[in-house]
Amino acid sequence: MTPPVPLRVRQPWLPRLVLAPSFVLSMIFIYGFIAWNGYLSLSASRLLPNYEFVGLEQYATLFASERWWVAMRNLGIFGVLFIGLSMGLGLLLAILLDQKVRAEGALRTIFLYPMALSFIVTGTAWKWILNPGLGLEHLMHQWGFESFQFDWLINPDRAIYTVVIAGVWQSAGFVMALFLAGLRGIDDSIVKAAQLDGASLPRIYWRILIPSLRPVFFSTLLVLSHIAIKSFDLVMALTAGGPGFASDVPATFMYTMAFTRGQIGLGAASATVMLATVAAIVVPYLYSELRTRKPA
Repeated sequence: MTPPVPLRVRQPWLPRLVLAPSFVLSMIFIYGFIAWNGYLSLSASRLLPNYEFVGLEQYATLFASERWWVAMRNLGIFGVLFIGLSMGLGLLLAILLDQKVRAEGALRTIFLYPMALSFIVTGTAWKWILNPGLGLEHLMHQWGFESFQFDWLINPDRAIYTVVIAGVWQSAGFVMALFLAGLRGIDDSIVKAAQLDGASLPRIYWRILIPSLRPVFFSTLLVLSHIAIKSFDLVMALTAGGPGFASDVPATFMYTMAFTRGQIGLGAASATVMLATVAAIVVPYLYSELRTRKPA
């Protein structure tokens, strides 16, 4: 008597049939719309889509716009400070929790809690906290510190830094969790051997443990860079790109041009530039990962 043929051998089409709808929808609503947006960036679209081909005219207008360069400068400031401070603070918290402190579980929950909030909630909360009329400055005045001033939210030269504060507050706990998982994955025998050789705890972390976290550093950098480039809801909830357009970033620039200024082609061009920036970060990472995993 021949043994029964497994179901997956008798019906090789079944997994493909189940996955086909999601695959088709992904192709249409992700890659199809990416292609459509790319063509709009090469068209004369304004208030409504216009498929008249104008080449790189929208990109020329984009790169000639002062507001776009303000948005790019703000992205540079926000990206560098947000990524640097989040990684630095997250690593410090991870090292402190790695000392097996009391109530470690409660502390992890407290540090991770901001990540459970949406950027809209974070931006709104920090908008109240940093509002000179009812937040931190108002509280300090009530306590008798009349000379205290913290008006960054309404200061065109400082508004982008309030976005950094809110972003770091939300993301530092997430970075801490990544680094803590990396530290807990290192073999304890390495640390014990270093201690037997007389190495101090700070030296062990600086020379052995932190260098061992190189893959975690790279993954964290990738995730935070992606968040920084796509930062839209946090900026809109906290500053709405203001005062004026002093805290604009490319995402808010794209939204303003496409949906409030009737410049669909210009907004599509800025979105394409953002996509290219994200791809410039993600593609080398994927290439290095695939190259590493490729069998010899």
